Amino acid sequence: MASEMSKQDENTSVIAEFLSTEYAKCMMCDGFYGCNFGQPVCSTCHLFLFSVDINKGDGEAEVYTEKADSDDSGNEEPGAEADFYPKQEPVMKTYKSSFSCKMDKLAERIQTLTLPRERDDNVPDGLVDSLPPEVLLVVFSHLDDISLWTAGSVCSRWKEILEGETTETQWQTFIRLRWPLFQPQYKVNCWKTIYTKLLESSPCRYCLESMMLQSTPPIEENSWRHRRLRSELKTLKTDPPEGIQATPLDRHCCHWQASITGPQGSPYEGGIFLLYLQIPQSYPMRPPKVRFITKIFHPNISRHGDVGLDSIHHNWSLALTISKVLISIQSLLTDPYCAICMEPRIGGLYQHNRAEFDRIARLWTWKYAMHDFLMPMNINLKGV
Repeated sequence: MASEMSKQDENTSVIAEFLSTEYAKCMMCDGFYGCNFGQPVCSTCHLFLFSVDINKGDGEAEVYTEKADSDDSGNEEPGAEADFYPKQEPVMKTYKSSFSCKMDKLAERIQTLTLPRERDDNVPDGLVDSLPPEVLLVVFSHLDDISLWTAGSVCSRWKEILEGETTETQWQTFIRLRWPLFQPQYKVNCWKTIYTKLLESSPCRYCLESMMLQSTPPIEENSWRHRRLRSELKTLKTDPPEGIQATPLDRHCCHWQASITGPQGSPYEGGIFLLYLQIPQSYPMRPPKVRFITKIFHPNISRHGDVGLDSIHHNWSLALTISKVLISIQSLLTDPYCAICMEPRIGGLYQHNRAEFDRIARLWTWKYAMHDFLMPMNINLKGV
């Protein structure tokens, strides 16, 4: 009996850490590589585990392997993949150069972490605070939208300068570029407030920032990949699945954003959850990388936003499409798979205390996926 009570207390503490708005240490290295600045994964682990190169695996073995006759599902494509699949030599060169660049970044970061920084005594105290607004505005003009928002949180002086120079139209433009599928449900009085809510709803700002910074590799216009994606995009626009939207962020369809409406009857009902998809150059031979960019309380979705769905990992099939992947994720919201979980503690809560799980998941949906409905109601969710 005592062991069960201690186990419940341990589960409660872990879940409380998951529910915090900022994480004290990296979920991967446990703070070994340094500060994570409130993010679930520190920047060093992010470079190791979540490459910004969407074609990282093109030089490696393919994830998709042809099924044996005993495992035949009737979905195999004709044996003419070689006629459609582009040669991998150029991709290998691109991969090697990008891998070398990535290793340089890792070496630089590890060196920064291992060597102590010398204090520059030539910089007088209070110099930054005494910089004239004209100089600060020149510096701010080189910042992207996330850095601009972060700079406004540094001190009251910087916040006042930025509020005077950054218009509501600019914040609206930032939202349209970074969250093109976001559709306000009421008249917006302050676009910066909406931007703040969307930014704070993201599980990982590293991923949110890289979504706009990633380069697009050269794609053969008449390739199998291009025709396949063009057909999928047409289907998504003309006959989209209920509660699902998706749109490419670049003309080569390498980066996509999708939205999933919380299924009725689930604790996610009414929420709009945004996802980021990376389509590799070898698609559909390799699966897309899918990640939530809206926080969600779910056993099969990590605090970083990764989705634990076998069909987009080791069980990928050529018969699957972006639409089918999103439908599978939507159904996962209704029926979590708790035998193998991205967040085992949440899976345990789902199995042993369903009412508490539903309560937390519903509150998280209100807090992070329903800004438009809750803001006019002025509901306080700070303690959630």
